[in-house]
Amino acid sequence: MDVRPTRPRDRLGRPLDPADPQGLAFPPAPEPVDLTSSNAWSLGIAFLDEGLPFHAHEIFEQRWKSCPADERDAWQVLAQWGAALTHQARGNGLGALRVSTRALASWRALSLIPDPIDQDRVSASLTQLATPGASN
Repeated sequence: MDVRPTRPRDRLGRPLDPADPQGLAFPPAPEPVDLTSSNAWSLGIAFLDEGLPFHAHEIFEQRWKSCPADERDAWQVLAQWGAALTHQARGNGLGALRVSTRALASWRALSLIPDPIDQDRVSASLTQLATPGASN
């Protein structure tokens, strides 16, 4: 069941005031019915490549909530990665630093990283985001 608010959001996921022109609203991330690890990774990365980190966060979070128990920690880290990238895109360097620092520690402690997650890409990005001054 979808409990996300129906309030319009901008391209970085910030809620818009209902009085704002509707032209500012950006479509939400889709809610795939059968979100496999492969689908979630491909869709999340496509959103990141399009400059839509909030949408990637939403996809990774959907997978985190529906994946097998042994994959949950990895998808939670990916959702945090998307959140850190969203903070960075919104100009909130401190938020990006805090979230990415926690995510990087969790990433390094993972015992399982499901295929087809690109470990090098995630690790490099989290390391950069968790470096003070790099997210500003």
